[in-house]
Amino acid sequence: MSVLLVHGDREYLVPPGDELQTDLGVLQVPEDVEPGDTLETHLGEAFHVRPLRGPDLFNHFERTGAPMMPRDIGIIVGETGVAGGDRVLDAGTGTGVLSAYLARAGAEVTTFEQKAEFADVARENMRLAGVDDRVDVRTGDVTEHLDDLADEAFDVVTLDTGDAAEVVAHVPDLLVHGGFVSVYSPFVEQTRDAVEAAREAGLSNVTTYETIQRKMDFDDRGSRPSTRGVGHTGYLTFARND
Repeated sequence: MSVLLVHGDREYLVPPGDELQTDLGVLQVPEDVEPGDTLETHLGEAFHVRPLRGPDLFNHFERTGAPMMPRDIGIIVGETGVAGGDRVLDAGTGTGVLSAYLARAGAEVTTFEQKAEFADVARENMRLAGVDDRVDVRTGDVTEHLDDLADEAFDVVTLDTGDAAEVVAHVPDLLVHGGFVSVYSPFVEQTRDAVEAAREAGLSNVTTYETIQRKMDFDDRGSRPSTRGVGHTGYLTFARND
């Protein structure tokens, strides 16, 4: 698995054994490099070695679209209690950030991505994250595989697709008793559809949150929320299978 080389505000993701070339010099990364090591370029510039964590994956994954934000993933983990040994069905893989986070928490993830080229990128991202043995990236529309998946028992279902409401209607056949479904959508109309589908399916504890986060700025003039950036990312709906 690659390691993160840090020099000030600069970060480079490099596999052990590879060579890093920058304006700070050339650095050969040893095969036995360990987090906490300090490596120097031929010009004597020091780089510190960090282990990869979730936020690093978000920043360095190859992207095929807008990935789910870490704050949204944090809410999903907190609301569903995903933990080691859980089985997760995910639809709408995209870049694969959510799948990688959940796998690094110890879950076994089966994720569906409709676009074959996006699925290939996600598989490579899983290898980069070191979780390709716990994430099965499948190419296809999850709605076409619901009958087959009903033979499996998932602890959590996570959905980030425009047709999530259609999948929610089948959630009682996919989840173990007490399991959770999570639906992410940037649009309130799709969120309402998911809520109605969850209620019609007899799921309990149907709850929706809008995720908003504001960064704080501190300077000599004072302290206040940042005026840059968008605080809203989307809506998260949760429900439970009794």
